[in-house]
Amino acid sequence: MSDRNTSQVQMDAAGSLLLSEPAFLAVGKLRHAHGVRGEIFMEVFTDFPERLVPGVLLYMESGSGSLKLTKRRNHKQGLLMSFEGYTTPEAIGQFRNQILFVRANDRPSLPEGEYYQHQLVGLQVANDEGTLLGEVIEILETGASDVLVIRPDRGPEVLIPMVDEFVKDIDLLNARILVHLIPGMLNEEG
Repeated sequence: MSDRNTSQVQMDAAGSLLLSEPAFLAVGKLRHAHGVRGEIFMEVFTDFPERLVPGVLLYMESGSGSLKLTKRRNHKQGLLMSFEGYTTPEAIGQFRNQILFVRANDRPSLPEGEYYQHQLVGLQVANDEGTLLGEVIEILETGASDVLVIRPDRGPEVLIPMVDEFVKDIDLLNARILVHLIPGMLNEEG
């Protein structure tokens, strides 16, 4: 996947790109208090947990405000988090099962040729002959390569691996992906 220079794209007041980009991105879900000093275990959703450093503000899904991170450390398959003003298990426990978010405009830049998944969902997909195939509705993570799930106007969904052989161009400014198809990819009946 790739990321193009989006500095020419206008942003709304919340700092979200106007191409239907969310203003906030989920980074994890708080699970349970840990120990006696106000730590709470967080299940990690983000591919960039290193951006969760002391001082960062994390926003709660309930809309009940933000938490300022004071400390974090790796623990099993997640992170143990400490927040300013919450120093007991009882105090931090009130946030159990809250999903935490960061502002989209605070996310780290990606190298040339990489994209965040949410940037691709909703884009129109056309083949290299210019025929519109449909809209990206989901991206499957398969291990070998991500796969675009495309919903056409009619017929079954189209699955296209996110590899250079098939994905020829991703144009965020024009909300379009250009792909090259091989026989059998469209599940054509007939």
